Amino acid sequence: MDLMLTVLEIVAPVFILAAIGFFWIKLGFEYRIQFVTRIAMGIAIPALIFTSLMKTNISPQLLSAISLAGLVAYGVVAAAAFLLVRLAGLEIRTYLAPLTFGNTGNLGLPLAYFAYGEQGLGYAVVLFAIMAILSFTFGVWLVSGGGSLTKIIREPIVIATVLGALFLWQGWQTPQWATNTLELLGQMAIPLMLITLGVAIARLKPAKFLRASWLSAIRAVGCVGLAWAVGRWFGLEPVAFGVLVLQISTPVAVTFYLLAEKYGADSDSVAGLVVTSTLMSIGTIPLTLMILL
Repeated sequence: MDLMLTVLEIVAPVFILAAIGFFWIKLGFEYRIQFVTRIAMGIAIPALIFTSLMKTNISPQLLSAISLAGLVAYGVVAAAAFLLVRLAGLEIRTYLAPLTFGNTGNLGLPLAYFAYGEQGLGYAVVLFAIMAILSFTFGVWLVSGGGSLTKIIREPIVIATVLGALFLWQGWQTPQWATNTLELLGQMAIPLMLITLGVAIARLKPAKFLRASWLSAIRAVGCVGLAWAVGRWFGLEPVAFGVLVLQISTPVAVTFYLLAEKYGADSDSVAGLVVTSTLMSIGTIPLTLMILL
């Protein structure tokens, strides 16, 4: 009973905030998702990443270990997703990237924070940054035929990660007034991402629900299993292990629906994956947390 209450305390804020965004749109209110996304991705999330890394008590060695584990986990998931797409006779350009990368920003960061506190958030921002870099290179290359390394270098999230890692490594701290400002900006990130997730789902026009459902089910089980195996192989300590499993197994990211639409892939099928995997996560995330905690 206590475990179920703990899980509820973790997941309830996440899904309630997403539901606010969903019903905001269904009630006909305006929500400028492009403007909010720019604020989140350009200011709030970089501030959150930088301050989380700068103030974390996690050793650089442990952060290096989870970074390497994250890279290996994404590589293993990508290989498994490639095999699944091939066996199912589906288009790699449309399906491989969404099946590989989860929603580590909108869902992964708040889940890690509510489940494991500041330490969990420190691990989660590293995995989120890795996912963002892979998404804008390998992911864009898959969908469009050409990722941009130059664009990655200019991304605020990447700059914040590099600076945060440098400050952590050197033991530096920004002046208190600057830290307070950055923390205040970072506090916007999680609510904005969750509400925006609900808005995005409300506006999607999904298709091929049957196919999306069984793909999402296989993905949910496979990602947990593969991330679990990688975490055990690297011998990660419990918090890092739990964050790795949670982040890798988050549902399909809305980002890949936007990329599919931009580059002419089958965006409706990707929308189906986003919606079905997110709906399934209402059950799979609590179950995963009950196993981890």
